[in-house]
Amino acid sequence: MQFIRDIYAAKLAARLPVVSFEFFPPKTDEGVRNLLEKHIPALARARPDFCSVTYGAGGGTRDKTLMIVERIQREHGLTTLAHLTCVDHTRGEVGDVLERIRALGCRNILALRGDPPGGGEFQRVPGGFEYAAQLVRFIRERDGFSIGVAGFPEGHLANKNGKHDDWRHLKEKVDAGADFVLTQLFFDNADYFEFRDFAAGRLGVAVPLVPGIIPILSGAQITKFTRLCGAKIPAPLRARLDELGDDDEATVEFGIEYATRQCEELLRAGAPGLHFYTLNKSRSTVQVLKNLGMA
Repeated sequence: MQFIRDIYAAKLAARLPVVSFEFFPPKTDEGVRNLLEKHIPALARARPDFCSVTYGAGGGTRDKTLMIVERIQREHGLTTLAHLTCVDHTRGEVGDVLERIRALGCRNILALRGDPPGGGEFQRVPGGFEYAAQLVRFIRERDGFSIGVAGFPEGHLANKNGKHDDWRHLKEKVDAGADFVLTQLFFDNADYFEFRDFAAGRLGVAVPLVPGIIPILSGAQITKFTRLCGAKIPAPLRARLDELGDDDEATVEFGIEYATRQCEELLRAGAPGLHFYTLNKSRSTVQVLKNLGMA
């Protein structure tokens, strides 16, 4: 499997955007079957450059994460990105997980501090990591991996010092060895542009800063997500979602339209790629790519 840093370098040289999809391990067996047998095959036909699989708080979905990574690689021949967090893990435990990932032939890690199970404040375990930059450095010392990190165009919810302070912490992660940045979801492209210009222009961050896009599936669901991650819903978008109410079919169609417009503007402005939070569904992401002429 390819290093993702090489994928971005090759696409940048060819002046083409990198397209990637993110999945999460479902809680139920039926959810796992639907993901593996229906949605991943449908999305794989769009030929993304890579797929990422999330990692539950404290490693709660570790085995499912690695199983999905292995299935994507083996059944679809796609490069994968395995998420890894600091939560409830000692350095030794992180090292063990890295070796399991390496044994699968996966060469790419998204290094995250992560959020504790059930919310609350992050607490470093004895012998563990306190910051994502420390995890990045630990992985880099083991060689053989391309490392991504998260970026927050509106600032991290837990950082009470504001977004500029949060973006300076991103620079620490890049200096520790990160090869690329995938951003948290956002709905106002101005937030991404400000983040990009500050990180690249003022902080000297030279790695790809990739916007994270989520096609809205329901008003209630996206309201919950944004509250959890600290992203805002702009007033015009909020008003339209309120108009659509519980009409999920109309909301899905509107979400496709909104995400398409977002992506068009981002690509015109030189975004190095698009990272889609698929919510383990295929319809909306595939349609957005078709609208963009990229499916």
